[in-house]
Amino acid sequence: MVLEKVLSGQEVAKHNSRESCWIIVHGKVYDVTEFLDEHPGGSKIILKYAGKDATQEYDPIHPPDAITTNLPPEKHLGPVNPETVLKVEVKVTDEEKARQERISNRPPLDEILNLHDFEAIAKHVMPEKAWAYYSSAADDEITNRENHAAYHRIWFRPQILIDVTRVNWSTTVLGHRSSMPIYITATALGKLGHPDGELNLTRAAAKHGVIQMIPTLASCSFDEIVDAAQPGQVQFLQLYVNKDRSITKRIVQHAEKRGIKGLFITVDAPQLGRREKDMRMKFDAEDPSEVTKSGSGGVDRSQGAARAISSFIDPGLNWGDLDWFKSITKMPLILKGVQRWEDALKAYDSGLAGVVLSNHGGRQLDFARSGIEVLVEVVTKLKEKRGLSFPNEKFQLFVDGGVRRATDVIKAVALGATAVGIGRPFLYAFSSYGQDGVDKALQILSDEFEMNMRLLGAPTIGDINPDMVDASALSSHSGAIPGDRLYDSNYESMQHAKLREVKPKM
Repeated sequence: MVLEKVLSGQEVAKHNSRESCWIIVHGKVYDVTEFLDEHPGGSKIILKYAGKDATQEYDPIHPPDAITTNLPPEKHLGPVNPETVLKVEVKVTDEEKARQERISNRPPLDEILNLHDFEAIAKHVMPEKAWAYYSSAADDEITNRENHAAYHRIWFRPQILIDVTRVNWSTTVLGHRSSMPIYITATALGKLGHPDGELNLTRAAAKHGVIQMIPTLASCSFDEIVDAAQPGQVQFLQLYVNKDRSITKRIVQHAEKRGIKGLFITVDAPQLGRREKDMRMKFDAEDPSEVTKSGSGGVDRSQGAARAISSFIDPGLNWGDLDWFKSITKMPLILKGVQRWEDALKAYDSGLAGVVLSNHGGRQLDFARSGIEVLVEVVTKLKEKRGLSFPNEKFQLFVDGGVRRATDVIKAVALGATAVGIGRPFLYAFSSYGQDGVDKALQILSDEFEMNMRLLGAPTIGDINPDMVDASALSSHSGAIPGDRLYDSNYESMQHAKLREVKPKM
């Protein structure tokens, strides 16, 4: 067996320029010289750590295997002797000092009353780059706002004189028990918001008996997240399909071996949408001279954090691939990102376990309709075409996007959904308060379920039915709806391009 040569920190430190750029990540040395102009996050951030240990900067914005996957093997130079590596002195900027002061001034968790509150605090205490990535959406962000607004076009028709002494809001999702009809849906790059990243969600999900969907693009490794689960804890996997099907096969079969109970295949992202808040943060972070050096014909690095992690996704994924997925796994298969009834019908006819009616949190095609609106269409058409009624154990409908209250979830359940995915609110919860924040968010939702099911006259989830809501205005996109002051106050408006600061003459 040939032992790898152990490099010294002094040797690595010599390669600290654009002409020869080595970096250290997790104790290994990589030659990234030829990758500088291709790096979607720009060359400036890599050159900052040329000849040094870049792990601290790398971890929050890359899945653990990003560097090993994207660099050819000959650029993997081997391990470094940790005792010889100079520590990078992190300069605390005035902006960071101000942010830390804001963190110290957070209100106690007892004063957080709803999911909107987490977002309000997160906006002030998160690093700007992280906030831009989590909050950004496609183009003019019309769909992002519509996802939430759509729920305001649905009104309740509560029953009275129903015995609601005991109320039970537990349910089953793909045959697995859940304490409420929600699941923590997949969101990328958890460590942007908190050092423990997705593990905050895993631990809180176990405590509250809800299901976590593990993202392909998690900051923590897949095995790390599964290892953090409690015995018997149910987890799903969200899958971006790799152009290299052998990689996809390995991920899927490893997930099944580790006990994952459902595979949610993302089908709404053959190309990333333009998330301009994230893009502007990328431009602000780049050195104009470095942009100029790469030339106008160079690689497009304008997509911010999102582009930096997703170039492997296969735009050729199609209906013909579903038989292949069935051949490599026995896990239930669900398509995530269905946006019209015709595709939901195809998924049913293809023998899949269900679909998520979703537009990727408004981050893909702007002016795509909300999942809750598509739900009504799917339920109507699948009853008409195949005689199905919903909720349906054999073919389950899920919705995500825009949910901030248990009443939103109850409306979706009334209209036929088995459960609803919630993403950003839990990101904001752990970005502002860590795992305690996610615990509090789940407790808030649980309390809201108890109160609102009593007020609606529904002792159990099974008692919630379409007669309890008026969704007649749901497909009207022009009428007035009640404003949501909390949501609107958290929403950060899109910005124009701005003149660079002009320094006055001396």
